[in-house]
Amino acid sequence: MKKLMIYGATGYMGRMAAEYAAAQGLDVIIAGRNQEKLRALATQLNVPYRIFMPDALAPEMLNGVAALLNCAGPFAQTASALMLTCINAGVDYLDITAEIKVYELAERMGTKAAESGVMLLPGVGWDVVPTDCLAVHVARRVQAPQSIKIALQVAGSISRGSARSVSEIIGAGLLARIDGAVVATPAAQPRSFDFGDGPELCVPLSFGDLITSWYSTGIPNISMFVHFSGDPIPQADISTLPEGPDVHQRENHRARAVAEVTGADGAVARSIIETVNGYTYTPLAAVEAARRVLGGKRQPGFETPARLLGVEFAESIAGTTITDL
Repeated sequence: MKKLMIYGATGYMGRMAAEYAAAQGLDVIIAGRNQEKLRALATQLNVPYRIFMPDALAPEMLNGVAALLNCAGPFAQTASALMLTCINAGVDYLDITAEIKVYELAERMGTKAAESGVMLLPGVGWDVVPTDCLAVHVARRVQAPQSIKIALQVAGSISRGSARSVSEIIGAGLLARIDGAVVATPAAQPRSFDFGDGPELCVPLSFGDLITSWYSTGIPNISMFVHFSGDPIPQADISTLPEGPDVHQRENHRARAVAEVTGADGAVARSIIETVNGYTYTPLAAVEAARRVLGGKRQPGFETPARLLGVEFAESIAGTTITDL
């Protein structure tokens, strides 16, 4: 059986992914930086573990591994070294980031990866699986789609790791894809989207969909927005945040996104995707994506979830529905 390595396995998302992967019968190796935590989790799951820092990973540490799922954020600090080592070791790379800089990195490294027969598949969680598949779905509803606007609704509190990743996303500046090129849009303004309960004001933010939607749909004009309920981005020290929402909190907050596509004739199509809470969805989608990759569903080079796994992949995760407006 082909082996899956989960890096960052003792973190909030990594632990859930490791537990789910082991429960699904995948041949799992967990990895990370903290020996004590890894040993305890490995004992609990009855799986082997390996200890290394991303920038100290030697190719031989990936011996026997077919795919690596990176759950260690902020991904701007881990993805580059892990991608490069995966390419050198002939191991497919997956992660669960929403940080646009990581997608741009994977895009740049795509040719080198393809030459080595390795696939780079960032974003197999929430975001970008639901929004990537939604983009393809809505694009099919108009003739010659020219622009797409995607808005995410983030309900409830966010995890410590997500807060760090949001800081990376904000640090990238306001970006949009205009006529096929990703450009700075510092004057971008908020706008309202209806997620099903009436209009909500959403702010522009530069998610990885600016890259994935371009590859998955070919639409040349893409802009991203988000609506946070409450105040999930803390003003204080992020390290003081709880690790993440508990089961009860996750069950009380489902996740939604809306996509709006305009065709060459001016026709507009809108659809909403609703899923279980993003922190519940992510390990399910990530492990399922990894399972399919281990089963041979792969394409060397840079790939996107919808292009590789199909538009129906998002809805293959229980509790997911798409509604056309």
